[in-house]
Order: sequence, then C-alpha cells, then structure tokens
Amino acid sequence: MALGDTLRTVPLTDAERWPIWRRPVALLALMAFGMPIAFATWSALLNNFVIEMAGFDGADIGWLHTVREIPGFLAIGVIAIILFVREQVLALVSLVMLGVATALTAQFPSLGGLLFVTLISSIGFHYYETVNQSLQLQWIDKKKAPQTLGWLLSIGSGATLLAYGLIVVTWRAYDLSYDLVYWVAGGTTVLIALVAFFAFPQFESPNPQSKKMVLRRRYWLYYALQFMSGARRQIFVVFAAFMMVERYGFDVHQITALFMGTLLANMIAAPLLGGIVARFGERLALVVEYAGLGAIFLLYAALYIYDWGPWMAGALYVLNHLFFALALAIKTYFQKIAEPGDIAPTAAVAFTINHIAAVFLPAGLGYLWLTSPTTVFFLAAGMAFVSLLLSLLVPRHPVPGHETILARPLPAPAE
Repeated sequence: MALGDTLRTVPLTDAERWPIWRRPVALLALMAFGMPIAFATWSALLNNFVIEMAGFDGADIGWLHTVREIPGFLAIGVIAIILFVREQVLALVSLVMLGVATALTAQFPSLGGLLFVTLISSIGFHYYETVNQSLQLQWIDKKKAPQTLGWLLSIGSGATLLAYGLIVVTWRAYDLSYDLVYWVAGGTTVLIALVAFFAFPQFESPNPQSKKMVLRRRYWLYYALQFMSGARRQIFVVFAAFMMVERYGFDVHQITALFMGTLLANMIAAPLLGGIVARFGERLALVVEYAGLGAIFLLYAALYIYDWGPWMAGALYVLNHLFFALALAIKTYFQKIAEPGDIAPTAAVAFTINHIAAVFLPAGLGYLWLTSPTTVFFLAAGMAFVSLLLSLLVPRHPVPGHETILARPLPAPAE
C-alpha cells in the first residue's frame, strides 16, 4: 500500500465506497482492540507489581493514581494540539506513547520511577481517549450510535480478555517476569497503532470542529454527569482491585482471572446494553446504572463490616463493571444535544471536567484508606446517589434546546 494512499484525505461521505476493512468504523474497531492490550496488561499486573516489587501501601497507590489522572485533567490541551495535528493522527500517536510507556514500566520499581513512567503512559491513554470519543461521535450515525458503541466496547473487552487470558495461562506455567509481559503488551499496542496509521486514509468529517474551548450553559447537565462519573469511578479504579490483593491476598493469575470473568460478562452484555439504551433512552439507562452502583458500593463497605469472603468481593467487582458499561448513555446523550462542530472541543473539556476530582481524590482517599476503607466506599455510594439525582433531569428524548427536563422543547417549525 502506497504511503500517498495512506495520507490521502477521504470525505466521510465517500468512505462507504471503500472496502469495509478500511472504513472509519473499522479504524475505530482496530483502535478499540489495540489500546486495551497495553492498558489492561498494565492494570492487571499493577497491584501485585507495586506491592511485591516497590513495597506500596494505600497512600502510595493513591499518589500513583493521582499522578495518572493529571493528564486527564489537562486533556483540554487537545484543543491546542488539533490546531496543528489531525485528530486521527493524534489518536494513533497517543497509542504509541501508551505502548512505549507500558513496555518500560518494569524498569522503574520505585515510587519515583513509577510516577514518572505512569505520567507518560497516562498522557498517551487520556489523549487517546479524548480524541477517540470525539471521532466516535463524529463518525458514527446518531441512530446507530448506542449499538455501535456497544460493539466497540465489546471489541475492547475482547482485547482485554485476550491479554488477561494469556497472563493466566502463561504466568505460572512459564514463570514469566513483569519485565517480559510489559514489553510484549506495550510493543503489541505500538505495532497495532502503526498498522492503523498505514492501512487507513485520513477521514474528513463533514462538520469542521471548533479549534477553541467550548463551554456552553446548555451543556451543564452533561458537564455535571461527567464530573460525578470521574469522581465515583476513581474510587473503584484505585481501591477495588487493590483491596483484592491487600485484603484477600489475590495472586497475579487470580486477579487476572477475576478480570477475565469481568470482561467475558462485558463482551456479552455491552452490545445488549447498547440496544437497551437505543430502545429505552439515556435517562432510564443512567438511572439503572447509578442505582446499581450505589448498592454495590454499600456492599463493598459491608465486606469490611461482615467479613464476607473473596467470592462475594469478586462478584461485586463483576457487577460493578456491568453497570459501568451503561455509561455509554452519557456519550449518546451528548451526541443528541450537541452542535456538530462542538464535539471535539467539548470532548476535551468533558475529559478535563471528568478528571477534576480524579487529581486529588486518589491521594486524599489513600490516606483515609489506611484507617477506614469502609468510609471510602460509603463516600462512593454517596456520589452514586448524587449522580442518580442528576440523571433524573435527562429528558426521554434529548435534543438541542431540550437538554434537560427543566428546558422546554423548542416548537417544531411550521410546514
């Protein structure tokens, strides 16, 4: 394939005439497969690696995740970068950064070293996620968005499952090292990003994206949902898996097997959940998600009160992820209320808002974790309740001008 063909700009409206394996959705699917190989491997080994090799406690893991979230807080910088770099190119460059940093992780078995390499990988991860969300909402038809996003989520879950499966099968059997596994996973993601760059043309959206920061009052509910989502998710991401290792003594192959079960459930459920969002609307999906998450966080706290065993903790972990999958409803809600040219800059702004709490919560709650893990999970349940109240403001059929139930729908134009 000629490099000139790779660098060719193709209008999105003409992309349907290309072979199916070179269309925009195929590129989104390839990226959805490539990113989790590095990120899932990093996550699966992280808690065991930092405890065994770096001697981390709850405060240390809190600081690591605080540093990991700083690039998410600075995702608004994407707006400046896309003045000079196409979003599609930026997404692939970010994947390369994530892959390289993952490959190097085991070379830094200390708090300072891990904070440094985590910052680099996090820049790649968060800038990729910001641009990828923008491209998804630009390239996918609104009518097909919930189902397509569900399938993309399922593809990502499949890639994660593959990474977890290889770890479970080979970790003990071949006495693998953290170093080797991180190198292989990171290198694979880099290779996939390079293939994606050379195999696809540059797709041109019919709606040019604004290259300046966009903050609109009518998007306030979307911003609020993003803020609460980021705050609540951080407690789960930082402490749920850490608890499995610290409290129940899960080994690498055991924690990875738990992740595998979670991903199998997600692969099956994500397309179905996308169909549910399409049929019943974003409001119901979000209400169910937040009510379920609130109950799960209360049960996490009860693990310390009633001393339930690891099987209960594992079941809650799987259920937690299933409810998180309904968060695609936030994306489709915004797609329905947004001006087409606002998608890219608002994706960057939303990512920054999503990570405001993520910058200080992990470190602060890390110290609280040392004395009261139960309180940490009670706080998460409270955040889920606030999110539930916000979700009740989402209209059944959101459109521009009717972004919340507090805004009256605009009258239909006369025939």
